[in-house]
Amino acid sequence: MLDGLPTRRQGQPGGEGVQLAGACPMDPHGVLVLVTYAEAVSVGLLSPSRKDQLTPHSLAFYMDVIASGTVLGAKPTDSPDQVTAILGSGFAENSFGDQSMWRDYGMVEFFWSRESRDHPWVGHHFTLQVHRLSWGGSTVNRVLRARYGRFDRHLQFDKLERLLAKRAVHMEAVPDSNAPAHTLHWQPASQVSVTVCRSPEMRARRRGGARIGDVYAVSSAR
Repeated sequence: MLDGLPTRRQGQPGGEGVQLAGACPMDPHGVLVLVTYAEAVSVGLLSPSRKDQLTPHSLAFYMDVIASGTVLGAKPTDSPDQVTAILGSGFAENSFGDQSMWRDYGMVEFFWSRESRDHPWVGHHFTLQVHRLSWGGSTVNRVLRARYGRFDRHLQFDKLERLLAKRAVHMEAVPDSNAPAHTLHWQPASQVSVTVCRSPEMRARRRGGARIGDVYAVSSAR
């Protein structure tokens, strides 16, 4: 046991095996099945405990997204209906003509494109607009709040990176066209990037705006 969590077996970065105490999934032959931590949480086999949630900051949510490349199991390539089945019907839909569309679930946005009206929507990526939290209000989707609890207004990248490294999920610094105002950090196994604010937001006010060192956004790739 580690900090009250189920025993883990080391695997690829972002894909650690989790042995679920008291609720171990078995295959038809009675062999213990190892699943990733994020998978266990997303299918309800493992509920984040108080320590696991790292409340009040709910760092576990960001760690699960970066490690798994999904939002509660919703993949960047999932269809609009598949994502809504997971995150709920509380979204705002936006589009650029007939060939691109995205749904805004508060802090989480999913994006799709298609060749024409006669073709299905194809998932492109998702983005967590973490900087929106700094302004307060009902930014976090109710499904995420129910699973992870309260979200803090600011998420420091240094702390997030240290906690990820303890789970063998390592971030790599990569060139960013928005430097020096922002830096970009990449998780190759899950294909997730993290944008970090390195200068105060120009629109920052007394009660809102990303601070230096805050995570600005988390984005997936297909």
